[in-house]
Amino acid sequence: MKLREALNLSPDEQKALQKDILEKAKNSDINAYIGFETSGEGVPVLIKDNIQVKNWSVTCGSKILQGYISPYDATVIEKLKVAGIAPTGRANMDEFAMGSTTESSCYGITKNPHDPSRVPGGSSGGSAAAVAAGIAVAALGSDTGGSIRQPAAYCGVVGFKPTYGKVSRYGLGAYASSLDQIGPITQDVEDAAVLYDIIAGHDSNDSTSANVEHISIAQNLDPEKKYTIAVVDNYIEEADSDVQAAYKKAIEALEANGHTIIHTTMSNTKYDIATYYIIATAEAATNLARYDGIRYGRRAADVKNIQDLYIKTRSEGFGEEVKRRILLGNFVLSSGYYDAYYLKAQKVRHLIRDEFNKIFEQADMILSPIAPSVAPKIGSSEDPLEMYKSDMYTIAINLVGLPAISLPIMKNNEGLPVGLQLIAKAFNEQPLFDAALNLEKTLNYR
Repeated sequence: MKLREALNLSPDEQKALQKDILEKAKNSDINAYIGFETSGEGVPVLIKDNIQVKNWSVTCGSKILQGYISPYDATVIEKLKVAGIAPTGRANMDEFAMGSTTESSCYGITKNPHDPSRVPGGSSGGSAAAVAAGIAVAALGSDTGGSIRQPAAYCGVVGFKPTYGKVSRYGLGAYASSLDQIGPITQDVEDAAVLYDIIAGHDSNDSTSANVEHISIAQNLDPEKKYTIAVVDNYIEEADSDVQAAYKKAIEALEANGHTIIHTTMSNTKYDIATYYIIATAEAATNLARYDGIRYGRRAADVKNIQDLYIKTRSEGFGEEVKRRILLGNFVLSSGYYDAYYLKAQKVRHLIRDEFNKIFEQADMILSPIAPSVAPKIGSSEDPLEMYKSDMYTIAINLVGLPAISLPIMKNNEGLPVGLQLIAKAFNEQPLFDAALNLEKTLNYR
């Protein structure tokens, strides 16, 4: 059932839907849910394990937070409840949102419902897999470098990353504070617009929240509007044949519907990857310093002194990928390397923003791949560098704070979804949803 349909059900029908969803989730073997908590009555929506829900366990997929119970609701959760939505179930995720496969969770691997031998993407893999499998009406995820859009593409659902600041981060477990954004994962574009309208808006509890008026997207959807859409020719060269076929199919559909296509190029994606992983790991090292065995969650036993407590707690509690990123973050922030790496990355970040703005002088939005391939096999991303490269098309959007929507375009010969993304300038989400709905209706993916 679609979210917008479920919102019109009677209270008794919503209660029955919630019960049915939880039963299906408990019987599923894809490990998308890691908890079956419910919060009141209403339409059931799955919540990623890094968003605070009062009186729920919140662990960010990490051993270090096991035992921690949230004392408050995140702002997005408050907004859901006001809208008649009941947070229902915890979604699996990569530990502290650090990963692209949902393989680093302390709860085990989530499987792709289209092929259980493949990953669902990450870090919001549990959210995307559950929506794709029909065991969630919709879900909330978070996107630091593509963590909503990439799993949505791998699982054949819609994922939306809002403009930075349009959705409050208050109550979101921080990975990289200047990059993180909460957003919806849904069955289709219209549901994404509905859920986005519910959670968007200024929040005085969040110092990075944008104090701008939110005008309803869902009420103003117009798939007949025509736009100028840029395609980045040199981006597609690095993608495999399935992604290139989807790209061609989308361009042909957009042109047939009267949209204007212009061709452009952008800097090599290797600069985006380097810039992102310097900034993200630096912020992660700072944010995760709070997990010391004293204030939150896990505390190591048999310690000799305070230093021993810190070392043992963090060694036992953090997984390998989190440790790797903390080490890298501390390195780029250390004396002698701060100027050489961190400051230089911030300068390149501005150059990337300028490059996007130059394209937006000519086009309303950009069509881009999301990942260089379809969902890879479980266990195939053992090399961290290879996993980092899979983010090449998504991370620049977070560096610049732009909105982007992922939608499925087609399935390849193995029946695996292939998705693309549309990217717009900051605070200009309406054209994205209009064009995405136009493309969705034309391609009729489902």
